[in-house]
Amino acid sequence: MKIGFIGLGNVGGKLAGTLLRNGHTLMVRDLNPQLLQSFEQRGASRAASPHEMAAAVDLIITCLPSPAASAQVVEGADGFLPALRAGQIWLEMSTTDHAEVLRLGALVEARGALVMDCPVSGGCHRAASGNIAIFAGGRRETFERVLPVLATMGRHILHTGALGTASQLKVVTNYLCTVHLAALAEALTTCKVAGLDLNTAYEAIRISSGNSFVHETESQVILNGSRDINFTMDLVIKDVGLFDQLARDLKVPLEISPLVLGIFRDGQRRYGPREFSPNIIRRLEDACQVQVLGQGFPAQITDDEPEQPGYEVLTRRAVPKS
Repeated sequence: MKIGFIGLGNVGGKLAGTLLRNGHTLMVRDLNPQLLQSFEQRGASRAASPHEMAAAVDLIITCLPSPAASAQVVEGADGFLPALRAGQIWLEMSTTDHAEVLRLGALVEARGALVMDCPVSGGCHRAASGNIAIFAGGRRETFERVLPVLATMGRHILHTGALGTASQLKVVTNYLCTVHLAALAEALTTCKVAGLDLNTAYEAIRISSGNSFVHETESQVILNGSRDINFTMDLVIKDVGLFDQLARDLKVPLEISPLVLGIFRDGQRRYGPREFSPNIIRRLEDACQVQVLGQGFPAQITDDEPEQPGYEVLTRRAVPKS
């Protein structure tokens, strides 16, 4: 299967790199010429436009920063929509609005092509090593066709149901991640002001009921001082905003989500939209005039699962009635 990949940013570049590293024929497209050159040097070909890409590949993957960017790639002046052929597949791997996935998906299907939304979760370090989780929404027969490609990029793969369900679940999980990051900022700052050893505090949380994936990854980059997880405050606000809108559309009376959005909007005003998201703790450091730093934490998060063949296709489990 000839694959085209549009969007070589923090996550997309690592997913595309995994495909290339594992022998897939790859054509790439990005607005950054340096990123394109890097992939060409590793054996990928370059597309002058999404339209040109659609004429050359069997599968188009997009991993873009916003719903507007995805819409431009699909239906813009040089978008791939008019060039689609029957049987081609579009995988939307961006974190995006499920309603926009459905709208664009209907346009793609009207051309006789197939579509799935396949956002990923687990962080850039796992995207780089092929161990990331992938949610896949769309027809089951399409899922079976693209499974070998998904299995190259990810370790845990969950077919979530109809088109759009994967995008809904993705913003739910990103919302939960953000809530815990804000809570960890408060917890670690409180430990610091209380005079507790922060290395010990990290371990206490890790082995306790307060532990989470967010703590085991993002607390490390808070305590090592880098604050670098390749994710920025503007993206947090976009993702939590998508969750917030989804819940409001469903008439869910939200309480925590507006608070978290307010915290990160304040962080963006103070430190800039491209500030790394774990630096939300700076609001508390500044208020308390402390630095929340540990000792001996690695400079970068490393994947605790080395890349290896094999993957797990997860199934949706019915909950028995009591």
